[in-house]
Amino acid sequence: FCIQLLDSQEPVQIKLPAQCSVHQLRVRLCMVAQENNRLSEPFALLDPERYSLLYHKEEEWYEIYDDYQVLKTLDAPWFKGVDGLQTVCVTVLAQKTTSKERIHFQGILNELTGYDLDSSDTNRLSELGYTRRKFATPRREELKKRDPIAYATEPWITSTVLPNDQQGYLHSKLSVTLYYNSSVLSIKADVTHTTSDLLKIFWESLPKEDLSFEGWSVDYVLKVCGREEFLSEDFQLSDYLWVRHCLENMLELHLSVVAVSSLPDNTVGREYWPLVDSLTGLSSSHKELSIKEKKVEDIVMISLWDCERKFRVKLLGFDIPELPSKVPPLVQVEATIIYGRKTVSSVCSTSKEFTDEVLWNTWLEFDILIRDIPHGAKLGLTINASTVEGMSTKDTKSNSSKASDYQKGKGQVLYFVNLQLIDHRSLLSQGPHTLHMWTFPEWDEEAFTFEAEKLSTATNPDVAKAMAITFMLDRYSFPIVLPHAKSSSGSGTSPISDSSSLDLTGESRLSSPSSEASPTTPFTRTDCLRRFKEESVHYASNLPHFLRTIDWMMPTAVQDVHWLLSHWGPEDIELSVALELLSVDFADLKVRRLAVQRLEILSNDEVLKYLLQLVQTLKVEPYHDNCLARFLLKRALRSKRIGHFFFWYLRSEVAGCPFFRQRMAVILEAYLLGCGEAMLTEFQSQVQVVTCLHDVALTVKVLYPDRTDLPSTAPQKLQELLEECNLPSDFQVPFDPRVRAGSIIVNCKVMASKKKPLWLEFSCVQSEAPASPPVGIIFKHGDDLRQDMLIIQTLMVMDSIWKEIGLDLNLVPYGCISTGHNIGMIEIVRNAITIASVQRSQGGVAGAFKNNALYDWLQRKCPFQEKHFQSMEKFVNSCAGYCVATYVLGIGDRHNDNIMITEQGNLFHIDFGHILGNTKSFLGVNRERVPFVLTPDFLYVMGRVKGRPSLYFQRFRDTCINAYLSLRAQSRLLVTLFSLMLLTGIPELSMSQDMLYLRTALQQDQGEEEARNHFLQQIALCEQKGWTVQANWWFHMMAGIK
Repeated sequence: FCIQLLDSQEPVQIKLPAQCSVHQLRVRLCMVAQENNRLSEPFALLDPERYSLLYHKEEEWYEIYDDYQVLKTLDAPWFKGVDGLQTVCVTVLAQKTTSKERIHFQGILNELTGYDLDSSDTNRLSELGYTRRKFATPRREELKKRDPIAYATEPWITSTVLPNDQQGYLHSKLSVTLYYNSSVLSIKADVTHTTSDLLKIFWESLPKEDLSFEGWSVDYVLKVCGREEFLSEDFQLSDYLWVRHCLENMLELHLSVVAVSSLPDNTVGREYWPLVDSLTGLSSSHKELSIKEKKVEDIVMISLWDCERKFRVKLLGFDIPELPSKVPPLVQVEATIIYGRKTVSSVCSTSKEFTDEVLWNTWLEFDILIRDIPHGAKLGLTINASTVEGMSTKDTKSNSSKASDYQKGKGQVLYFVNLQLIDHRSLLSQGPHTLHMWTFPEWDEEAFTFEAEKLSTATNPDVAKAMAITFMLDRYSFPIVLPHAKSSSGSGTSPISDSSSLDLTGESRLSSPSSEASPTTPFTRTDCLRRFKEESVHYASNLPHFLRTIDWMMPTAVQDVHWLLSHWGPEDIELSVALELLSVDFADLKVRRLAVQRLEILSNDEVLKYLLQLVQTLKVEPYHDNCLARFLLKRALRSKRIGHFFFWYLRSEVAGCPFFRQRMAVILEAYLLGCGEAMLTEFQSQVQVVTCLHDVALTVKVLYPDRTDLPSTAPQKLQELLEECNLPSDFQVPFDPRVRAGSIIVNCKVMASKKKPLWLEFSCVQSEAPASPPVGIIFKHGDDLRQDMLIIQTLMVMDSIWKEIGLDLNLVPYGCISTGHNIGMIEIVRNAITIASVQRSQGGVAGAFKNNALYDWLQRKCPFQEKHFQSMEKFVNSCAGYCVATYVLGIGDRHNDNIMITEQGNLFHIDFGHILGNTKSFLGVNRERVPFVLTPDFLYVMGRVKGRPSLYFQRFRDTCINAYLSLRAQSRLLVTLFSLMLLTGIPELSMSQDMLYLRTALQQDQGEEEARNHFLQQIALCEQKGWTVQANWWFHMMAGIK
C-alpha cells in the first residue's frame, strides 16, 4: 500500500496481506506514525471519527467507511507496484469540525423531513449512518446525468390515446394565444402540431434577426399561463394533459414564451460528505472466507456457511419502569425466526409471574442451523400472556403465520420487537443486546400477518417508559459474514446444484404441460435444465405462485431459484407480476431485484401512477438501503413530478409511522440533498402552509367543540386566525404542484362536521391569461386521508384502463393528499354541488323522493339543446363509471351528501371512508341494501321510468358491462395494488378478508359470460331496490347523519 499522510510530503509504504481488514490497516498506520513521530496523537488514527481514509477515483473522493471491510474488496484504483504487489494510494485526512453552514443546512433538512437524523445518527456503523452515506452514490450518479433544463421544464404528458368520443379533436383547431414581453399572438393550431411548430410560428412573427430558428428556440420554452406547467420536449399538442383539459372544456390555450435563463435555479448545494466505497458492506465469497485449511492467524472473518451449529438465544430477562394498569398474572417470552412474513421456527420460554423485572437466564435453541439463516431473516421476540405456569414449548413451522399461532392458544401478545439476524453489513449479530419493545395494539390478531409494523426492526424510542428485553447471542472470536456467492466467479453462472429441489423432469411448478416433459423422457440433466429455463419464461405469470412453494430455508433450493432468475430479463415479466413480487410474501433480495429491474422500464407517468404503493412497499424491504429505495430515489431526482409526490408520501409516513420513521426519513433526506435549490424553497413554503393551517385547525376545534352548532361569527374568526398566520405569499399546492396558490381570500369558512374541516380559498397568481377561479382547498385535521388517496389513485388506474380501450367515463379524481399524521388537503371541485343540495332546491327534504328533481336541475343548468345533449352524455358515462368503480371497490356509506354533480352533468363520488364492503349501519341496521347507487332520479335522467325502455339506459348498461369486463381483464393488477396497501395500517384494509371482497366483486373465478350476467343482475337489483336508497337519503336529510 502507498499511504500518503497530508502533513508530510513523503508517502508511507505499508505492506499488508490482502485479507486484512481496514481496522488492521489503521493499527499498522498508527504504529508507523508512532515510530516516526508523524503525529502528536498517533492513536487518534484508530478512530474513524477523527481521521478518514480516502482514495481518489474518476474525479471523486471515496471514503473507506467500514473498518470491518477486507482490503482486497476495496473498489479502488489498484495498480501493480515496483515490487510487483497490488498497490493503492490512500490519503489520511483529519476530520474538521462541522461548519455553521452545514449545521444551518441540516436544520432545513430536519424541518422538511420532520425528523432530526443527526441526533439519531450517533454510531457511524449503525444502519442509519451507513445508509445516509451510501445513498450519496445513487444520488450523484443521477445528478451527473440530469439535464437541468429538461428537469426544470418537465412536461405533464400522457401516452393514452384519445378516447373514441374525442377522436374528432384530432381534426379540429385549437385557439392558442402566445405571450412574450409585450407581444401577443393569437393563432388557430392543429392538435397534431408540436411545440416546435408553435414556437416557429411565434418566431416568424418576431422582427427578423440574424439568429436562426434553431439557434433561437433552444433558449425558449412554452409555459402555461398561471400554472407551473410546461409544454416542452416537442410532443404533439394532444399529448399534453393541459391541452386535453382545454379541448374537453372548450377553453382557449394561453401560453407564455419563457426564456430558459429566467427559470428558477435548480442547482444542487455542495455535498458535505465524500462518497463511500461502492463495495462497502459487500462480503467476500464463501471460498475466500472458508476457514478450512487456514491457520488461525490467517483468519479475518468466518463464512456463515461454515457454521454447522444450531442457532440459539440466551434469554436473560426483561424489565419495565412502570407496570401497566392491567397485567396478566403470568407471561412467557416467545422467540421466533421470521423470514418475510412467515415464522419459520419458534421457541417459548417457561411462564413466570409478571412483575416489573422478570429473569430467566436460559438458552432457547431453534431447530435451524446458523448456516441456513437467509439474508433478511429477523429474530422476533414477543412477551405473551400465559395461562400455564412453568410450561415450555418448542415449535418449528415453515408456512404458518404468527396470527395462527396465537389463535391456537399461545396467549395474547403484549409486547414485541425484532432484530435483524444478518445486519446491513452482512454480519451475523453476536453478543448481548437490550432492545426496547413496542406495545402490541389490541386489534384482530390476523392483522399481525399483514401489518408491516410487526416486521420492523426499529426499537421503541421512548426508552424511559418502554419494556426492555435483554438477551445474549453466541459470541465468536471473529465476525461471521454471509458470503455473497460460493466462489468469486458468482452464483449466476453456476449450474443448478446436484441436490436440486426444483421439479425439472416432471411437471414444473410453473405449470408447464406435463406432456412435454414426462419423467420417462430420455433427457440428460443439462438438457432438462436448459429446457426448464426456456419453458419457464413462458409461464412468468405463475412466478409468484411458484416462488411461494420454495423452501427458502433450504440453501440448495435458493441457489436453484437464483440460477433460474439469472436467466430471466425484466422484460420477461408483466408489471402486475413485478408488483406482486415486491409484496411482503417475497423476502429474497434477488427476487425483489428482478421486480425492480422491471419497474426501471416504466415511464415517469407510469411510476407516478403506482408511486403510492411503491412507497408503502419500502416497509417490506429488510434493510434501509435496498434496490427499490435506490430506484425511487433516482426516478424522483430525475423527475420533478415524481419528486413532488415522493416528498409528501414519505413525509406523511415519517410523521405517522414510528416503526419506519428512520427509514423514510433517511430516504427523504437523500432526495432533498439532490432535488435542487428551487425545489427545496418550494417545499419549505408548502411545509410552512401545512404547519400554519394545522395550528389554525387545532385552535378552531378548541373554539367550537360542538359537532354542528357553529356561531355566525365563525367565518370572521377563522379569517382573523388566517391573517395572523405566517403564510407565504404564494406556494405550490401539495396535491397538484401545477397549481400555484396566492394569498388567502375572504370566502373561507369552518365546515359543520365533527372534525371541523376548513374551507379555504386562495387567490390565483397573476398571469397574462384571463383570471382563473380561486384555488379551493379543504384542510382536514383528524382524518387519515391515505384511504381516500388509495381510492382516488385506484380510480385513476381504472380511468387509464378504460381509456386504453377508448372509453372515457368522465371520472373526477380530485386532488387529495396526506401531509402528516391525520392531516391533509382535499381539492374543492368548482361548479359542483351535492345531490342533497339539488334535491333540497327542488322540494326541500321531500326532494329525496322527487324522481325528476335531478333532471329538472340539469335542464335548468343546460337549457340549450346542444349543451343539454352533452350534459346527458356526461351524466350517463360518469354514472356508469362510478357504478362500476364503487361496486368493484366496495365503497359504502353512499348518501346524497357524498355524491356530487357538476353543472355540466358530470356525476362523481367523494369521501371514501368505507371500502371493500365495510358498510355503515344505524341502530344496528345496515343502511346499504344495494350494490351501488342507481336511484329512480338517476334513472329518470336516462329516461328509464317504471321500467320503460330507453336508449340512454341501454347505453348505460352497455357502458357498465364494457367497463366492468375491462377491469376484470386487469384484476390481477388491481388486487396487487390493494394488497400492497395492506402495509399502511388502514383499518378497513388490513386483513385477507378485505382482499377477498375485491376478488369476489371482480368475479375472478367465473367466465366472462357469467361475469356479464352477474353485473346485469346487480343493475336489476339496484332498479328494484332504488326506493330504499331514497328512503335512506330522506332519513339522512331529516336526521343530519353523516
